[in-house]
Amino acid sequence: MRPEIMARFKILFEIQKDKLIYSKTILNEDFNIKAEDRIDDSDMSSSELENNMRVRLRNREALYIKKIEEALQRIADGSFGKCQTCEEEIEPKRLEARPTATLCVHCKEQEERAETLHIDGHRSKSLGYKSFRMA
Repeated sequence: MRPEIMARFKILFEIQKDKLIYSKTILNEDFNIKAEDRIDDSDMSSSELENNMRVRLRNREALYIKKIEEALQRIADGSFGKCQTCEEEIEPKRLEARPTATLCVHCKEQEERAETLHIDGHRSKSLGYKSFRMA
């Protein structure tokens, strides 16, 4: 991949990482349930729901920060933009859509086809299976 494109993605990742870290600071503020939020069961339930949503959002952001750091490492070692399976260059349009992508479209499609069933017996959501009728 051309150095100017890699430099552009590096800047993009660093900006996104900074935003997520700032967001994490905001999410951590007032994370505890305050005494005034425990007035009745409804208020308590609402506070617990809000805290659960914050935890889920924080977990998603932590996972994305990890992907950003891995992408920055691939930029540093020169492997950014190469498919981890076939080692062909990932199309720039795919990287524009999903900058942390590690697989080209072809290899990602093959991976998704191989995911016919999860351990729990449910079909993969990424495969786009049509819903079925319950008898």
